[in-house]
Amino acid sequence: MPCWLLHLVDDLDIFAIGPKFEHNPVFPARTNTEFVEVLTRSHVRMVVWERGAGRTLACGTGACATVVAGVLEGKVDRQCRVDLPGGPLHIEWRESDNHIYMTGPAELAFSGSVPV
Repeated sequence: MPCWLLHLVDDLDIFAIGPKFEHNPVFPARTNTEFVEVLTRSHVRMVVWERGAGRTLACGTGACATVVAGVLEGKVDRQCRVDLPGGPLHIEWRESDNHIYMTGPAELAFSGSVPV
């Protein structure tokens, strides 16, 4: 799944800008977009626009990708807290084995039923 990371520090209207990334012809299969504010080298704030779903409370793969991109850009450390609307995640990209580890709560966000 393609992901596009855009580092922003200002507030933004995600409902206006998110669809512009998702449906941009540069991404024929559409794309997820993580809007990120780097607070410190070990702490970022992230808002997510997911293709087909719109604004979501969190995205674990997006949080991992954000930390990796931040490390490669020299902006964050390999251990980083990522604050999302759905709650914080701790991401660690271990140098010893090159694996990415995500730690955070698993909570029920919605429930419902669908007639079949």
